[in-house]
Amino acid sequence: MDVNWIVIGIVAVLVIILIVLTIRKNQKEKKKLTDLLNNDFKKEAEDEVDFEDSVDEK
Repeated sequence: MDVNWIVIGIVAVLVIILIVLTIRKNQKEKKKLTDLLNNDFKKEAEDEVDFEDSVDEK
């Protein structure tokens, strides 16, 4: 039985291309998720008293 090296080569190239494309897509999604998580927070209202201003008032 002879090994068909052309078919094995084509399959290997396709697998490598699939792996590269998957890694690129994951990197893009990771960047989008990082940006979303870094910018997705609610700003709290300023309910805290500024201690320097309250000292000057007394």
